[in-house]
Amino acid sequence: MQDRLPKRDEVALELTWRLEDIYDDEKKWEEDFNKIAELADKIASFRGKLSESAQNLFDVFAVSEELEHVLDRVYGYAHMREDQDTANSKYQSLHQRAMSAYVGAGEKTAFMNPEILQISDEQLNKFYAECKGLNKYKRAIGEIRRLKDHMLSSEMEELLASAAEVQGASQKAYGMLSNADLKFPTVKDGKGEDVALSDGRFVPIQMSKDRELRKNAFEAYYGRYEEFKNTWAAMYDGEIKGRIFEAKARKYNSAFEKAVDGNDVSPAVCDSLFESIHDNMDKMHRYVSLRKKLLGVDELHMYDVYVAMLADYDMKVSYEEAKELSLKALAPLGEDYLDVVKEAYENRWIDVIENEGKRGGAYSGGCYDIHPYMLLNYNDTLNDVFTLVHEMGHSMHTWYSNKAQNILDANYKIFVAEVASTTNEVLLYHYMKDHAQNAQEKAFIINHFLDSFKGTMFRQTMFEEFERKTCEMAEAGTPLTAEALYEVYYNLNKQYFGEDMISDPQIGWEWCRIPHFYYNFYVYQYATSFAAAVAIADRILKEGAPAVEQYKKFLSSGCTQDPVSLLKIAGVDLTTKAPIDAALKVFGEAISEMESIVGNRSVQ
Repeated sequence: MQDRLPKRDEVALELTWRLEDIYDDEKKWEEDFNKIAELADKIASFRGKLSESAQNLFDVFAVSEELEHVLDRVYGYAHMREDQDTANSKYQSLHQRAMSAYVGAGEKTAFMNPEILQISDEQLNKFYAECKGLNKYKRAIGEIRRLKDHMLSSEMEELLASAAEVQGASQKAYGMLSNADLKFPTVKDGKGEDVALSDGRFVPIQMSKDRELRKNAFEAYYGRYEEFKNTWAAMYDGEIKGRIFEAKARKYNSAFEKAVDGNDVSPAVCDSLFESIHDNMDKMHRYVSLRKKLLGVDELHMYDVYVAMLADYDMKVSYEEAKELSLKALAPLGEDYLDVVKEAYENRWIDVIENEGKRGGAYSGGCYDIHPYMLLNYNDTLNDVFTLVHEMGHSMHTWYSNKAQNILDANYKIFVAEVASTTNEVLLYHYMKDHAQNAQEKAFIINHFLDSFKGTMFRQTMFEEFERKTCEMAEAGTPLTAEALYEVYYNLNKQYFGEDMISDPQIGWEWCRIPHFYYNFYVYQYATSFAAAVAIADRILKEGAPAVEQYKKFLSSGCTQDPVSLLKIAGVDLTTKAPIDAALKVFGEAISEMESIVGNRSVQ
């Protein structure tokens, strides 16, 4: 690791994303920023007139589509500029202005949905017959009317729209504290030397073979979070109270019911996930036991979770090597798929390495009119290779949807958002396992796959249980204090990891650092998507072209059907527990394969 993180202007240009593809001159950003209010005002001029004629309804959607394009560029550019250096006050301001403009446009256009709901089915069908162009927006109109029971009057919709910025304050505060303001101390490694600790370096350090370093970093890292425990709790409480407020306003029985209904998914899908995971918890405990055995430790601690179970083997993969691996692993998806991946590598769609102030983690984002972008914090680990193909999967899903659908139909639901990314990961796993140079390398790669199951199927479901339980507590009137949140999280951790794991007291503060807890019940979809991806990748590798063709049809479908129906295009039916149970069966088989490779020996 470097002694210090580079400043933004010290990062090699080819390792940064080229946001100039969106705006090569920020004067153009200002011009588009000003267009937002103009277009919103133009839409507002239709207030009270949507039911008058098919032409009015078509015209307001045409302007809305134009507004979506402009908002997408303005907000996308601003938030990515801030993410590359969150301490940069210029881009903080740009992002805040973009957010305010977004909310302002929402207030001015809030009348649309209530007015569209007032149009009768008979009148609407007449409009479709009169104005053929209106059929372009049929899916979007249908989605509005699907939520008819939860739409309010124009005045109330405006009020809720104006509250959006306030409700986002907790997430904003969380991002500022965790990415820009929170600093970590240096820690000692096993030789007594100082090692710099940061958010981006925490997991790589937890993967280190130096157990003393892992322990010291673990305790210092979570100790730092604990110092601000009441602040984290207040921010999380604000996030949950905002969800409950909107759920009540929209006449839902719970905040969770509202969240999944927004994705057109039944709560039963998540309940089935919980049931399957709980029924298969023995496999997670078996994985923990194997980890303890292979690490050869008397006690397995939470700072032993990320290190490879094969302690005498390591794999470093440079970014250049990772790109080559990805192209080989994704080859079953066809040359047209690979051509776009190569374009991403060659034309700087990716911001690769960590720098001072850069947002942690990784994501795929971008603009409909340009191309997807990816933010990474690449650190030469095997995990980083999988993160690269994961985010590339998101980007390719976006690319296919954007090419096939208009901007209103391209934005696929969160429920299917993790399928393409995880399919890429599963394909990479199979390629690397099949091309391993020796048994030890093969075991190391299986180790990663097992860790992915642990981190996605089990860990994300545990996160979802925490989110569900704490939201239900708040809905029942129980205060979400730091101590109450700690107790829920700590007990879940003990349940999921089992008796062979020492649940160190610091792990109870892990909830403080999870950004997804501000994403409104997002995380369970990682688990359902992982299960779907295991099935899709299996079909692609076994059936070839027909399965690939169906998969690309799924990738190109945006949000043109409900998510469960879209997955059926790719051959996965999540109305049953079968995909979840099948994926967990694969987890058990991978554990057995690992046991057969390493035998009964403990690897020091």
